[in-house]
Amino acid sequence: MATAGKLASFRMPPLPTVSELIKLYHLRAEKQLSQNFLLDLRLTDKIVRQAGDLNNAYVCEVGPGPGGLTRSILNAGAADLLVVEKDSRFIPGLKLLSEAAPGKLRIVNGDILTYRMDKGFPTSIAKPWEEDPPNLHIIGNLPFNVSTPLIIRWLENVANRTGPFAFGRTRLTLTFQKEVAERLTASTKSRQRSRLSIMAQYLCTVHSRFNIPGKAFVPSPKVDVGVVHFTPLVQPKIQQPFKMVEKVVKNVFQFRRKYCRRGLGMLFPDASREELTAELMHEADVEPTLRPTELTISHIKALVDTYANMCHRDTLLFDYNFREELRLKRLTKKRGSRPEVSPKTPKQPPDFTPESQ
Repeated sequence: MATAGKLASFRMPPLPTVSELIKLYHLRAEKQLSQNFLLDLRLTDKIVRQAGDLNNAYVCEVGPGPGGLTRSILNAGAADLLVVEKDSRFIPGLKLLSEAAPGKLRIVNGDILTYRMDKGFPTSIAKPWEEDPPNLHIIGNLPFNVSTPLIIRWLENVANRTGPFAFGRTRLTLTFQKEVAERLTASTKSRQRSRLSIMAQYLCTVHSRFNIPGKAFVPSPKVDVGVVHFTPLVQPKIQQPFKMVEKVVKNVFQFRRKYCRRGLGMLFPDASREELTAELMHEADVEPTLRPTELTISHIKALVDTYANMCHRDTLLFDYNFREELRLKRLTKKRGSRPEVSPKTPKQPPDFTPESQ
């Protein structure tokens, strides 16, 4: 973690406050974009401290908005800060910060869901996966509507060592709606244990740092916010392709109040569901009456490994989708319930006689 001296290695020159910038550029949080501004620089400084020592670090900030967190990252000594902002209304204010920190702040007006972060930093900062994390950090006060799909995408990048993880085990410090933060960090048997818990924890060490009350944001959301820190593991706890793990975990938790065999059964076609589900549970040595929230990472690993073997044996199995089978059954039933309609006799052309000419 950066010391007080290191935090003071670079200080922004006098600038309008974040509140003044919001007024100057007539900025307003857009509800449909789930925007909530964090104006208290003591809190933005606290978020930045959770990332560790940023002195001379490379940083990507997601959705900087009016730039409160951006100021804290620059003041923490970051050598190169890349901000990715989708909303063009914030670009003028960010350019003002860039002018105040020459050579330190780069601005991309784009969507983080499509931005190629692996192209955003020099390859010289990369480190082998087995070594310590690179001096690269991702930090962001994420809008609620993008936080879950974004972390799932980044987790897939971790599994494939692509995107921001092409540089090594890049660390992330991100804000989430408190309920989502609790899911990400939930332990086995916890009420908040979910698909997100498994997907995050089999790939990363995940720590909840602190919570921020909703009233600290402008406008104030009805929920509190949690700050979560991720460090990718050298070896994932499940050695199978991400999509394979995701499919099994998604099915396990779709009936979270039922026994785990209920959701796992949806991995298999109806005609052989009972037989193949029993085989899966037996070969994985997992008690079929465990609830999804009671499954450990070791349980999930055994289930995914067994399912992968079954898919290897039957190459069509992985592509099976029970919802599609159900849709086709309903469609067939609907068609079968219709009364049979005899084809219409085509109309005959009028008689043609010489007299009608």
